[in-house]
Amino acid sequence: MADKLIIVESPAKANTIKKFLGGNTKVVASMGHIRDLPKSKMGVDIEGDFEPEYINIRGKGDLIKSLKKEASSAKQVYLATDPDREGEAIAWHLAHILEIPEDSVCRVTFNEITKETVQESMKHPRKIDLDVKDAQQARRVLDRIVGYKMSPVLWKKVKRGLSAGRVQSVAVKLIVDREEEIEKFIPKEYWNIYVSLLQEKSKEAFEAHYYGKNGKKQDIHTKEEVDTILKDIEKAKFIVDNIKKSEKKRTPAPPFTTSTMQQEASRKLGFTLKKTMSVAQGLYEGVKVEEKGTVGLITYMRTDSTRISEEARAAAKKHIVKEYGENYYENRYYKTSKDAQDAHEAIRPTYVELEPEKIKASLTSDQYKLYKLIYNRFIASQMSAAIFDTVAVDIKANDYLFKANGQTLKFKGFMTLYVESEDSKKEENKKEQENTLPELKEKEELKKQKIEPKQSFTEPPPRYTEASLVKALEEKGIGRPSTYSPTITTILERRYVEKEQKQLMPTELGKVVNNLLVENFHDIINVEFTAKIEEEFDEVAEGKEAWKQVIREFYEPFKVTVEKVEKELEHVKLEEEVSDVPCEKCGRMMVYKYGRYGKFLACPGYPECKNAKPIIETIDVPCPVCGGKVQVRKTKRKRNYYICENNPQSCNYISWNKPKLGEKWEPEENVTVETKKKTSKKATKTTKKAKTVKTSKTKRKANKK
Repeated sequence: MADKLIIVESPAKANTIKKFLGGNTKVVASMGHIRDLPKSKMGVDIEGDFEPEYINIRGKGDLIKSLKKEASSAKQVYLATDPDREGEAIAWHLAHILEIPEDSVCRVTFNEITKETVQESMKHPRKIDLDVKDAQQARRVLDRIVGYKMSPVLWKKVKRGLSAGRVQSVAVKLIVDREEEIEKFIPKEYWNIYVSLLQEKSKEAFEAHYYGKNGKKQDIHTKEEVDTILKDIEKAKFIVDNIKKSEKKRTPAPPFTTSTMQQEASRKLGFTLKKTMSVAQGLYEGVKVEEKGTVGLITYMRTDSTRISEEARAAAKKHIVKEYGENYYENRYYKTSKDAQDAHEAIRPTYVELEPEKIKASLTSDQYKLYKLIYNRFIASQMSAAIFDTVAVDIKANDYLFKANGQTLKFKGFMTLYVESEDSKKEENKKEQENTLPELKEKEELKKQKIEPKQSFTEPPPRYTEASLVKALEEKGIGRPSTYSPTITTILERRYVEKEQKQLMPTELGKVVNNLLVENFHDIINVEFTAKIEEEFDEVAEGKEAWKQVIREFYEPFKVTVEKVEKELEHVKLEEEVSDVPCEKCGRMMVYKYGRYGKFLACPGYPECKNAKPIIETIDVPCPVCGGKVQVRKTKRKRNYYICENNPQSCNYISWNKPKLGEKWEPEENVTVETKKKTSKKATKTTKKAKTVKTSKTKRKANKK
């Protein structure tokens, strides 16, 4: 019989905690949730004031029996699930299953899984926070109602199996809206004029750009305007008119929150959100480190706070002063967003002395990369600002003004260790950091070397990446740290959105679903409503609002909307887009349909004629081998490749690269990798089968003997 039984969510976390607790203590894992709403029905009693109908999750019967047995034989049970709303709800469900009273002092949380924190936390158990649990319950119930009431509209009008969701549908809407902006965008012409100038004394050349005329800024839109300026300054002298020197400071970024960690891991490491959270979970739950044993290397990874403890601050100071010197340290506090829950610290290393390089051998490649990112970001957040000497020079040519800017790094400060990346303007920032100018004097004449006008066009807004979508969701107050990754994973798995070179693009299916939902559920599928609901969930967690009241206020207008939509769409049939491809079985013109994998062709005569086929995309360049049509296909990983329509019957053309007219083609061995894999798989199966047959024969012979 154990004196203490501690229940956590995962075996990895259980193994780490076991090592920190002496005495007769047992630590077991619940493997996540053990109760949830049923999958086969809504599971919310709307007539019974929205009471959720929880059931034990299928397949967890043996685990529940085991937990009950362990709990009944322990003197004290502690529920140490994750320190967030989801963890609080899991603890509440465990208490129900194990018949632990709600007011029992049984709840323990660890912001970091280190020996000191675990032992200290065990001294201060508390009751389950029912307000926090209710906030999770409110989200679960509301999302279930929305999904169950809205999804059937998609089944009737688009295709069975599709789903709608409060947050996922808004995320799809953002991506579709951005795509529409890009499609409607009309580029506008603009020009820049660059002049290369030489200082005779130093023989140093530098570049200046056109600013305007008579001290006023002028935007250039046409070639005619450029020609006029060039003509007016053709014989002009370039004179230094004004020099302004100053000092500029650049301060470090705060330590990571969940969203900033996801964004930086995407930009710097190329990690998907799902991968980032999975690797971070492993670092939090525990890694076996030489001379330290199994220990959690980072604090809890679901947080929207930039706050750090005074102990962590002191450890950072000691490390910075020792490694870089006193002048590299600055005690910094960061403002946390007004919408942040601030329940946990920022994401930081648990032990500053465990530098990434020192424990590299104990980590997987991905763990090392993410740990190094978290470690360096945290240490840099407590370092001095970088200092630049800047110079801004005005240069006149008659009445025309040109400007040149330069800066030199005077003191590296935090940039010794870490520089935050951005989605755009990376090259411009890099260029600005490295740009130096010669020592110039006012009234000094400079020699014009060459003048270069450059035509440009305004560009549409960029497509969202996983990183920039998370940033947008956070800025708009949609979702919370725990929801960003599952939301984006869901819309990719539903094939409403696909990823191409990190960019998120809506599929045809995504556009159809979005248009239908936005037209008919405009009050729900919008940013303002979704953000407002998140605020109400926060109020429930703080005990300021009853969770059922939030659902009641939402449900009545929602019910009216659903009934109205069902009535209006009852006799509406979505017009099918007719293709120019005849059905080879019955002659009707085939129509475009949407399935799990996107758009395909189907005969409109269904169910009499069940003919369907994929849409084959071709290019306007003939096959360089036989002159046939070249088809564009995708690998399982969505990479395009090009193949002749006659392959493999009479032509062997297949390539990763789009063919060009007149270009000679050489066979590329690695394009056939997938085919080889299939063959080798088949060969392996055959070999296994042969071995099995041989073994059976051998056994039979042995038995006869």
